[in-house]
Amino acid sequence: MTARPLTPPPLQGPTAKEKKYDRQLRLWAASGQQALEDAHVLLINHGGPGVVGVETLKNLILPGIGSYTILDGNTVAEQDLGINFFLTEESLGRSRAEETCRYLTELNPDVNGYPVQQSLHGFLQNGLHVLNKYNLVLFVASKQNHLSLESISVYCAKKALPLFYVHSLGLFSHFSSQLPDPFPIVDTHPDPTSTQDLRLLEPWPELLAFAKSKTDNLDTLSNHDHGHVPYLLLLLRYLDDWKESHDGNPPMEYRQKKEFKNFVEGKARTDNPEGGEENFDEAAAAILKSLNKPSLPSGLRQIFEDPNTKEPQKDSANFWLVANAIQEFHHTHGSLPLPGALPDMKAQSQDYIQLQNTYKAKARKDVDEVTKLVRSMEADLQRKTPVDAKEIESFCKGAAFVKLIKGKPLPISNPHAKLPQVALNSILDDEDSLLPIFVAFQAYDYWCHQQFNTSPEHVPATSSSEENPTLEVLKQSATQLIDQHVDEIMPKIEPILQEFVRADGAELHNISALTGGMVAQEVIKVLTKQYIPIDNTCVFDGIASKSAVFRI
Repeated sequence: MTARPLTPPPLQGPTAKEKKYDRQLRLWAASGQQALEDAHVLLINHGGPGVVGVETLKNLILPGIGSYTILDGNTVAEQDLGINFFLTEESLGRSRAEETCRYLTELNPDVNGYPVQQSLHGFLQNGLHVLNKYNLVLFVASKQNHLSLESISVYCAKKALPLFYVHSLGLFSHFSSQLPDPFPIVDTHPDPTSTQDLRLLEPWPELLAFAKSKTDNLDTLSNHDHGHVPYLLLLLRYLDDWKESHDGNPPMEYRQKKEFKNFVEGKARTDNPEGGEENFDEAAAAILKSLNKPSLPSGLRQIFEDPNTKEPQKDSANFWLVANAIQEFHHTHGSLPLPGALPDMKAQSQDYIQLQNTYKAKARKDVDEVTKLVRSMEADLQRKTPVDAKEIESFCKGAAFVKLIKGKPLPISNPHAKLPQVALNSILDDEDSLLPIFVAFQAYDYWCHQQFNTSPEHVPATSSSEENPTLEVLKQSATQLIDQHVDEIMPKIEPILQEFVRADGAELHNISALTGGMVAQEVIKVLTKQYIPIDNTCVFDGIASKSAVFRI
């Protein structure tokens, strides 16, 4: 009986979720999306309109944050309707947290929203441990309570809980992040052109054997075959020729590389119909950036020197175990695990695939070696849960670009806070510096600290002229922070303070919407642990449409 041919199964199309989140999955992949969906963010709208916080949530709900909670003890007032697009006239007199939550959740039914109509003091009266259920805290205020923010900052630092402080006032805004110390990021998404690690100066036996098989009879190849030899193999062949006449040394100095480049270009055939060969052009172009001995990036050196890497413990995060294993690998081989990626190049398909497989096989071998080191440490430390193999592989591929952020406490304004001398010098030396915006916000917060810190519950629900400072009062606050060079710096700060007085404690929706987008972008980086978040303060000038980042 003749066997009937099997009908191939139908191709599996994308799921509904993959269709819904298609664009963002291309940015942070399924792992990042899962981290986002597992997260629960707390928004503390502590006094004032809090529109910038709502706009931040909007930009987290659309990509599918798992859950969010809005803590807001205010009821909806007339002035809220003009700036908060997630309120209607029907919301007047109702809980602002409940109404905002109701309309925000309509943006994405897959997201869970929880309103809490309660003052911050009431929310925290049973202890700061209520924050433990959240993955990240957003503290938004136009009339901040210094004691509450400071206590939350200290607690979040102790519990390694990311905290963002956001302030939007008139035509200016700023936000600061307090990340756990340390905060490692493996998947930093570097520029693909900077991640090529071809190891041309330290080839392994399989690569050398493949290069020899393709270039031994290079001069006798037809024009077609000669013009399709992968440029990596050409470089390996001509490096051997160069070493024979240079005491076995490769071209390392710029002058030598230029000579070697001319040498390679001279080997191209020009008597063909094209008048040249593209693969030789690729080889010549790659010489300056590819002929470099492996070096340890400064960021990774910082990680290797960290005590957490040198002596991982039983309860250490997975990151430190893998970092220790890669450090051991580097100590043994003098190089990092091979990423295994190849650039595009002129080549015949079968040759390119074979070359690609050669690199991938070496990369897998390196990952296996690092994995064995990790498993050995796990056994020595008697860890019950092993590090996921994909996590080890991801670290190996991106080891050269891993980033370690040393989180700092929020720059909270208080009577004892003074602007660092380096910041003062930046303002004095750079006429276009946006640092005066940060100083102005610090002066405003300082005034709030003096004005409303008598009682934990004394935070005005809405702004009024009696509860907003004059220009002279804010200038006095700024003087307390600057302490020196007042005459030179105050003229740069005064126009910003004038805008704060004009705004009378109010937000502008367009400024808050843009700022909310920037904050949400940084929150996503922190939650997914992908890309590199700001460290640690960002200011925005809505008049000049400029932003700047400072580490303060």
